[in-house]
This record gives sequence, C-alpha cells and structure tokens, in this order.
Amino acid sequence: MIKLNGLHLLLTYKCTYECDHCFVKSSPFAPGTMTFEKVKDSIDQANKLGTVDSIYIEGGEPFLYYPLMLESLRYAKQFGFKLGIVTNGYFATSVDDALLWLQPLCEIGGITLCISDDDFHSGADREDSAAQRTQKAAEQLNLTGIEICIDSPCLTSDPHKPGEIILGGGVRFRGRAAEMLIDDSLPKFPWDNFDKCPDENWDEITRLHLDSYGNLYPCQGIILGNLNNQTLNEVVKGYDHATHPIAAPLHSGGPAELVRRYNLDLKDAYHDACHLCFLARKSLLPRFPDALGPEQIY
Repeated sequence: MIKLNGLHLLLTYKCTYECDHCFVKSSPFAPGTMTFEKVKDSIDQANKLGTVDSIYIEGGEPFLYYPLMLESLRYAKQFGFKLGIVTNGYFATSVDDALLWLQPLCEIGGITLCISDDDFHSGADREDSAAQRTQKAAEQLNLTGIEICIDSPCLTSDPHKPGEIILGGGVRFRGRAAEMLIDDSLPKFPWDNFDKCPDENWDEITRLHLDSYGNLYPCQGIILGNLNNQTLNEVVKGYDHATHPIAAPLHSGGPAELVRRYNLDLKDAYHDACHLCFLARKSLLPRFPDALGPEQIY
C-alpha cells in the first residue's frame, strides 16, 4: 500500500560534486534533468491525488538549474504544499553571495532548506565551508535550515525509523559507496544476517522520489512505476508489495531473501544490509528492467 504524503522531485542527477557516498551516483557528468512541463505535470498529479502535503526539490544539485528550481517551487506553492530543497550550497562563495541566491526563496515563502554539510561535501574545513555560509545566510533570512550530515564509514547506530528521510547516521553502502567506500578495516557480516530492510516500510510507503526519466522509487533504484506510461494515481493504487519482484522479498526477508529467492551468487560477507541489497539488485538489472533503474545509478 502507498499512503503518499511526500513527493520528492529529482530535478537533475547532475551535481557539482562526485561524492563517494552518493546514492544515485550524481556528478558533473551525470545525465538526466527534468523539464518544467514534467515538473508541472507531476505537481498537478500530486495535487489531484489529495494525500500529498509536501514537495521537495532535490538532485543532484537543484541550484544548478536555478530558474527551473524557482519556477517549480512557485508552481507548487500555489497548491499549498509544504516545500523543501536539498542542496550542498556550492554557490555560497561568501555569505553575501549566499544571501543573493536565497532571497528569492524568502519571497516564495515556507521553504525548508536542507543543506548537505559533512566531510564528503565540505572536507576538513567545516567551519568555513560553502554549506556553513549557506546556513548563516539562511539564518539571516529566517529560512528554516536543516543540516544533512552523513558520517564517514564506521559502525554507527541509525537515528531514523524505516520510511523516514535520512538526515544523518552512517554511510549506506549503496550507489557509489558500494564501490568507493569498501574498506577491509570495517567489519563484515554473513549475508544471511541481513534479513530486514532497515530503511523502508514496503507495505506502507509514504514518500516517493520522481526522476527525469519518470521513474518513481521509495529507495533509490527500486522502481514502483513510471509517469511516462502511468498516472501517479495508477501507481499509488496499483502498488502491492506482495507482487513486486523486489519489494516482496525485501519485505518478507530483507536483502538475504533477495539472494535466496533468485539464487544469487552472493553468499558471502557484507558491511551492511544496503551493501548486500545493492549488489543483489545490480545483478538482477537485466532480469527486472521495469523494477530496477535507472541503470546509471547502478
């Protein structure tokens, strides 16, 4: 069942950074950017659905397409949605410059600014980073600013419940992290230990991400439908975790069940559930092209 209350628009996969931990492998070279026509259509459909109360603009880095981002927020605002943006604040070469970039957000009003500020984005100089300058400018403008800070790879407890937005905690070993951050100094655990999905409630989904290719997914890379050939209402009403080839095993037995159900050659040791899940899904891409994608994030 999908009880959709949040729609997150991945305005672009392109980003100024190429972070080692990125879920969707964003980079300055990543293809895939929404048109305003697609943005408007998705917001219209979210409004008609009647259950969605928030629209977030994400990426990649949405400020790379600044006019499109602003018009998308203005369009969503007229329907009364709560609004949010996720950014790394790359534009903040100074606090004064950041004020120029953020001032139009104040004019739209009611926007929450989620700022990525961790070692992956800011390096060692966290006191005078672009993210910190963005945060200071947001405070001056009375914009609500929330810090997104992901820890470097380590054993850490997760500060969120399944289905909630990840704002902190440890790296998930999926996307680029499954290739770049593998470190033999970190412990690994037997594959069959991972019998639960730590991040999603597959039987009651409340938020979806929409990318420029029309893909709708709760967890990056697991597609529940595509707005190029379905309506949002059809995806929401038609979803049944028990019949989805990826959601069904994840719900019943986590990543380990993916391995068992499809007899995958992955019976080894892994850093976390996401590590095993990502590798299992990557191996299943050719088998389930409608349920996994886009291929570029694998």
